[in-house]
Amino acid sequence: MAGPASPADAAPSYGARAVVVAASKEGAPYAHGATGPARFDCSGLTLYSFRQAGRALPRTAEQQYEHTDHIPRDQRVPGDLVFFPDGSTMGHVGIYAGDDKIWHAPRPGTRVRLERIWSGNVRYGRAS
Repeated sequence: MAGPASPADAAPSYGARAVVVAASKEGAPYAHGATGPARFDCSGLTLYSFRQAGRALPRTAEQQYEHTDHIPRDQRVPGDLVFFPDGSTMGHVGIYAGDDKIWHAPRPGTRVRLERIWSGNVRYGRAS
């Protein structure tokens, strides 16, 4: 299990590149299990965006959470991952874009979009 990140680990360049990649997929349709490049589910978008930025992530939101360095809200920077707990697992993930917003693939019937974080019950992780 990954531990907390230090401030010296902040703002890796691949995280900033992952934000740009995710933004370039705005409007791509949600498809369960899809990892791009034309359709995505939530963890498929993060997997694809980080892969294009030169960083490997595991497939699911839960696996991605376990693979990241956990950071407090006040240390989040664009390119960090935002996880939404669902019971004892992480049910959703997006990429922090700054200004309290994430790029994500919300759910069936929606498209990749930039959206304000709607819950206070989130966790933050930084890919290492």
